[in-house]
Amino acid sequence: MKKEVAIGIDIGGTNTVIGVVDRAGNLLAEASTPTLTNTDVKNYLDVLSAKINETVFELDEEVEVMGIGVGAPSSNYYTGEIVGASNLGWGDVVPFVELLRQYYDYPAIVLTNDANSAAVGEMMYGGAKGMKNFIMLTLGTGVGSGIVINSELVLGHDGFAGELGHVITERNGRECGCGRNGCLETYASATGICRTVSELNANTKIPSELRKVPSGQFTSKMVYDAAVKGDELALEAFERTGEMLGRAIADFVAFSSPEAVFLFGGLAQAGDYIFKPTQKHMEENMCFLYSNKVQLLPSELDGAKIAVLGASAVVWKELEQIEQ
Repeated sequence: MKKEVAIGIDIGGTNTVIGVVDRAGNLLAEASTPTLTNTDVKNYLDVLSAKINETVFELDEEVEVMGIGVGAPSSNYYTGEIVGASNLGWGDVVPFVELLRQYYDYPAIVLTNDANSAAVGEMMYGGAKGMKNFIMLTLGTGVGSGIVINSELVLGHDGFAGELGHVITERNGRECGCGRNGCLETYASATGICRTVSELNANTKIPSELRKVPSGQFTSKMVYDAAVKGDELALEAFERTGEMLGRAIADFVAFSSPEAVFLFGGLAQAGDYIFKPTQKHMEENMCFLYSNKVQLLPSELDGAKIAVLGASAVVWKELEQIEQ
């Protein structure tokens, strides 16, 4: 009997990663191909489909491909379109699923964004297995989020629900790439903590080795390494970042009453340096109805593989809905 597998695809600005994943979340094969930007998307799909076929063909066992899940920026699950992804250069509105169906007729071909696919991946393969209500926050260059309520991903009427990184946490605060000011991702992301270090450098006299780094050249890894050494300014930056994130999570909890909030991404890899202040400020700002009821947890998915794992998990979720 052939093993059922899903193809998970993560479209990045430079490379596209392809993974063949079984129902248990085992990554059977992985490959990559350049993301051909600023060209006709059909040229890219020709190359992508060839790489998918090659990867499946070279497997050591016979498999049955049940579907393809694609994680891409600015994607809409409902329409199957990539909308306004300027870094890809394929046009304002790309009917990606419709075009991909010209190459494959699998039961499920699904498009979603990386945070939503990460949430489904956590539910299917990771720490949220068995949970019906949880929130996934991805703390990378920005802040992404996937919200699951009653085992269903929250998508909203237009497919773009759940952008918790763009909830305003500081009125008239930092300028955000979305055009507003004070969004959570300007504080609780890898870039946000670097901005916090710059502000602390300018407005305090806290001693720090980070003062030797030219302004604008900080990385979150530098801040973490300094914190591990006990650097006071780095520790204060994590405290302030945890405060902003914890306060925001307390508000998110009031919205959906999750069993857990999972943190994933570069900033989450700082471990206790980000988790402890976030937990503290989350509970300090929590409505009494939810106090000490919500777990704050790290993702259990392999960080290097989460994109393709999450994209593949969306296929199994889609098949469940088709079968109902």
